[in-house]
Amino acid sequence: MDNIDVSKLGLQLLRSRITIIPQDPVLFCGTIRSNLDPFDKYTDEQLWHVLELGHLKTFVKSLEIGLEHPVAEGGENLSVGQRQLICLARALLRKTNVLVLDEATAAVDLETDSLIQSTIRTQFSHCTVLTIAHRLNTILDSDRVMVLDAGNVAEFDSPKNLLSDHQSIFYSLAKDAGIVS
Repeated sequence: MDNIDVSKLGLQLLRSRITIIPQDPVLFCGTIRSNLDPFDKYTDEQLWHVLELGHLKTFVKSLEIGLEHPVAEGGENLSVGQRQLICLARALLRKTNVLVLDEATAAVDLETDSLIQSTIRTQFSHCTVLTIAHRLNTILDSDRVMVLDAGNVAEFDSPKNLLSDHQSIFYSLAKDAGIVS
């Protein structure tokens, strides 16, 4: 990655360079602040900045105690969309060069999906973004798409090239999704 042989990196260093946003947001019992910044490394200004970029600033400002608002185990006192946006804000704070989105928007509504995709396009444009997705609209602007079939790579090309090949699996999926006719 980035011309670095990752097999030569220690596991802890490698993990520190990758951020994963999973399908099921991971939040801990604590506060919004502790879920964004568990090691207390960032300033309030930095936290508010990523909340703004993550489309949560207005919501957190509306809470009586803001960043100190309690978060139940698993974030059960927040909506799925709010939990996913907190994970996005946490990823923004970390500023790693590799972002893995593992069905990160599968459980959120289309509006939240759109907000997340917009932020990823603008704030992670310098990163390698690996997106695992079934919603094709979330990957149409990717540089490359890898289509897996029965655990094997069936296709690998730009979305534009895959969509222009009416025999491709990707084209068939896009047609089924109503993206192409």
